[in-house]
Amino acid sequence: MISLSSYLIVSFALFLCGIVVIIARKNIIAMLLGMELILNAGALNFAAYTRFVNQNLDGHVMSLFIIIIAAAEAAVGLAIVIRFFQIKESIHIDDAVELQS
Repeated sequence: MISLSSYLIVSFALFLCGIVVIIARKNIIAMLLGMELILNAGALNFAAYTRFVNQNLDGHVMSLFIIIIAAAEAAVGLAIVIRFFQIKESIHIDDAVELQS
């Protein structure tokens, strides 16, 4: 049987991987993937606490909202990255310092 602490350890590992990717990478797409990992860690926490502590559907509903928001964030973020690449011909975060219309 998998316990709550097992879910929390996996969630913490996902969160740390997301933080490391955001800090270590200069690529905007990799940073978006790091944010997705952090959001998935939060969704896993909600689902785990709901299963083991509350025994209701509140955490699962919150996880569903997190997944929907993450998908919308990825779509908007990718659109921004595509437009940024059209303007600067690079996807490195250091080139985004001078963004002005």
